[in-house]
Order: sequence, then structure tokens, then C-alpha cells
Amino acid sequence: MSESDPGDDSTRQTAARDPYALGDHDGEQGPEDRAVFWADAVADEIEAREPTEPVVIKGAISPSGVPHLGNVNEIMRGYFVAESLRERGYEVQQVFTTDDRDPLRKLPRKLADLDGNIVDLGEVNAGALGQNLGRPYTDVPDPFGCCDSYGEHFSNLIADCAELLGVDIEIVSTTDLYEDGSFEELTRYVLDNQERARDVLGEYQDKVDADYVPFNPICGECGKVTETVTAVDTDAGTVEYRCTDMEAGDRVIEGCGHEGSATLRDGKLPWRFEWPAGWDVLGVDFEPFGKDHAEGSWPSGVDIAENVFEIAPPVPMVYEWFTLDGEPFSSSEGHVVMVHDVLELLEPAVVRYFFSKDPSKARDFSIERLDQLVDDFDRTERLYFDDESGTDREEALGKRAYPPSIRPTVADRFDEEFGEGAWRSVANDRTARETVADLLAEEYADRVRIPYTFAAVLGMFDDPELRTDVARKEGHLADDTPEWAVETAMERVDLASEWARRTDNEFNYELKRAELPEADFDAATEAALDELADFVAEGHDGETIQGEIYETAKRHDVPIGDFFGAGYRLLFDESEGPQLGPFVAKLDREFVVERFRRNR
Repeated sequence: MSESDPGDDSTRQTAARDPYALGDHDGEQGPEDRAVFWADAVADEIEAREPTEPVVIKGAISPSGVPHLGNVNEIMRGYFVAESLRERGYEVQQVFTTDDRDPLRKLPRKLADLDGNIVDLGEVNAGALGQNLGRPYTDVPDPFGCCDSYGEHFSNLIADCAELLGVDIEIVSTTDLYEDGSFEELTRYVLDNQERARDVLGEYQDKVDADYVPFNPICGECGKVTETVTAVDTDAGTVEYRCTDMEAGDRVIEGCGHEGSATLRDGKLPWRFEWPAGWDVLGVDFEPFGKDHAEGSWPSGVDIAENVFEIAPPVPMVYEWFTLDGEPFSSSEGHVVMVHDVLELLEPAVVRYFFSKDPSKARDFSIERLDQLVDDFDRTERLYFDDESGTDREEALGKRAYPPSIRPTVADRFDEEFGEGAWRSVANDRTARETVADLLAEEYADRVRIPYTFAAVLGMFDDPELRTDVARKEGHLADDTPEWAVETAMERVDLASEWARRTDNEFNYELKRAELPEADFDAATEAALDELADFVAEGHDGETIQGEIYETAKRHDVPIGDFFGAGYRLLFDESEGPQLGPFVAKLDREFVVERFRRNR
């Protein structure tokens, strides 16, 4: 989020592994019901301040490494609060600042191209970064060569993350705010009140002495951000400086020694001043931030806002970090996953739903257990449509968390109903929102969800028509299911198949339907297969077939492992596979019978 961040995003944070249990959940309810959802409680606090419109919700990040799923916290937490306010009739503007005037302090080990592919530093023009340490991100060449700067490249990735999730945000470049003069008045004010600024900051930062000046010019000779100001002339709007060394963690970025003059637009405020200055410049009403900022950064920001700038800080919200498969996200170590990547495994609504959960609780985003997250989302959806009962709290949460999770999906699918343009462009339009609400209550109630693990089973079939036939056979699709609902339901198959492939779990097999795999069996095994084929032809369920496999093997004195292996060889041309009985029960019976008889 800033140049004072602890480094490597959440590498210093820990979070307990947390199962995907039902999280926090719209309807027309009173404040008591509404407050069961954390975003409504935050909206209550914002509303109590009687904000002017548009209500401004802000998030921020300093460009470094890979903008991973953990960095999306501030976008998505802000989104749910924005939706709660919009439901109450407020116009909301969600802004996201990239602190791209921060200096590049170290080389990231991993980067991401504009398609969301994560690459090693050695796969791009690393010199573009290595030769520009100490310079603002917007003055560092893009190592991919596709954008005007590394800062712009990173901003484009953040914008893509929001767009992919259907969230309307305005990306604000901090560099632009300095260059267009937005920060100039506050910068001059701080420099005119240096003694007060030093007194306040000194409570939070050790290296604040009588020579400390709260402004970091950009050297006109080498382009690096320097911290040594030798004279200030606020009437002229300039400072004199000497380009000195900059500490960057355990290393030092050498200054060039140049002495020169810079305007108040040719530099930046130290971050602890820049953060509250941004609240004033952008008119921020609410900002969420990670727990690493709760103990030091936020108190100093409040103190500086109130006692230096003499402004009111926004409503805050601290969120817990979450982990990735039990380990902290780390851009430098490459332990990250991007929104682009996650959306190859999950529907956008499910990803949005993950962020609807209580932000005060640590959670683990487990790729291996995504089926549990999807099952949780599906249950919340059923609670919303009254297709299932739960506790009073679960049902109240379902009515609150589900609508903002699904609205962009509903609006995108039915956008022709309320005019052209993506949902994010009409988020504040009351007529469009009412239309989407009607579509959600009426047409979308006919949606169908195929369980994620069953979708993974269907992914073993290479024939799309067969997938649909099996889904109908298993009762997940009905004859009167609308075509759009069938398409929506079947979209999950490719997602679950990719999940099975990435995790190499029990569903990562390909049914060899087109031709019979080559296999030689002894007479006893062939007789047992023929007998099992006769049993399957009678139409038994999966558990019954599973039991019969054991009994058939015993009757023919075939080792049980060998008999299961024979079934896997005939179906997958593999020596192992999913639980055989339940799986074959999901296939069309004629195919299984003929395959076990080795006819086709």
C-alpha cells in the first residue's frame, strides 16, 4: 500500500486455515437485520456522518511485484460497502490510488504481464528495473515494454482485476495528483508548518530531528527520490536539495550528490503525510486497510489529519490478511495467485462471495479445497431464494451477502434488458439497479448450479453433449430448465476440470470414450468384468455397484486391486481413478456395459 509497507505484502502476517463456512449476507430489512452483515455496519457508520454525495470509498497500493488476490482486499471490501450504500440510495464513487510516485526500492523476483501470467524477473528486461532503483515507479521503464512505465503497467493490472470482478473503480495515479497540482496546497501547508509536522510525526517515527523536512524532491540530475532538503521557499513554491543516499531495507541506494532546486510538484510528501493528504484531496469517506497499518500507520494518519492538516479522517476498517494454501502471500517468493488465474477455476460471483466474509477473521484461500467454497456459495444462494432453510443468522446473512455477490453477473447476463453497457458503468443508476433487482428476483431464480465436484466428474467427458445428458440423468438439469440456465450451469464444468488438473486430485482423469483402450486380461478377470457388466445393466445406484465390484472380484478370485485396475484401464487407460461404482453410475449405462464387455 505504501513505501512504509512491511515488504512482500503479507509475508509478516499469519492466518489460521479456515474452512469455507457460511460467511456474512439484501432484502428490505430494518437496521437490526441489516447490521448482521459487516458491510452494513460500516455503511451505518458512514451514513451517521451525513456524507455529501458522491460518497467516496478509497483503496490504495504501492506498485511492487505481482498484484495478487490478497491485494484485491481493498477493492472488494470497498465494493461491498459501496453496494450497501447504493441500496440506501447513495451515489458512490470507488477510487483506488496507485502510490506510483513512491521510489522503486528493490527488485521483485516475480512480475505479471497484462494477461495475468506470472513470470520470473529473468524473463523480462530486468535492466529496466535494476538501473532505476530509487526513481518513482512512473519514471521506471516498463520491463515488458508494453506500457509507458512500470507504474502504468501495474495500474493496468489492478484495473483489470477490478474489471474482471465486475467492480467499477477509478484508478488514480498519485503521480498525476502531484503533477496536476492537487497536492500542492497541502504540501505548501505542511512546509509552512514544519515544526508542528515534526512534533506530530516524532511520536511515531524515530528519525525526526530538527533538520527533518516533510518533502522528498526528485533529483533533477539522476531522477531519484531524495530525502535531503536544505532550504524551503513556499512563496516561490520551491525547495533546495542535495541528492543523498536512500535506505531501502538492508541495502542503500546511492544518491548522485547533485545539488539543485525542485518545485512542490517535482517530488512527494513522505507517505505518513501523503496518506492523510489524499483523504482531503479526494474527499474520502471510507477506507479499508490491512491489519499491518492498524497499530502505527492509522494512528499517525489520524493524528496528522487532525493536528497538522486539521481535517477529519475517513471511517476506517481493518481487515485481516488471508493466506494461500496455508502460507502467507509473497510476491518475492512467487507464492501468489492473481484474479486472472482464479477466474479460470471459479465463477466471478464465487470470488466476490469469498470477499463478502467477515473481514475481521483470518482465512485461508485454499486451491485444493475450492469445492468447499463453491458449495458454501451454492448454499448461500439457496438460502437467498428460500430453496433451503438455515438458522436465523444464516438466512439473514444469505439475504445480505448474496445480492452484491451476484449482481454484476445478473447485470452482465441480462444487460440488454436495461440498455447497453457493463454493470460497472450503471452501478449508481437507480433504474438500472431496479431492473437488475427484478431480474434477480424473477428470471435468475431459475438458475441451476451443478455441484463443483460433480462438474469435475463431467469434465472427464470430452463430449459437451454427453456432459449435458449426464447432468440431466443425475437430476441437475430438468426438461424445463431455461437454455440460459443450462449454459450457466455447464460453464462450471470447464472451471472444475481446470481445478482438477491443477491440483491433480481424484477428478483429474480423462474418460476414453472414443475408442477401447488396449488391455489384456486373464480369463478370470474377463469373466468377472462380464458379470459386472450384467449387474450394471440392471440399473443399480453407485454405492450398490461399488459393493458389487468387491463381491464380483471375490467370486472370481480376482485380487480386488487388479479388478479395480481393470475398470480404470477400460475407462481411462490408467491404473487408477475415481471411486469406480459412483462414477460408472453417472455414465450412460449402455456405454459402461459395452465397455466392461470390451465390445467398444
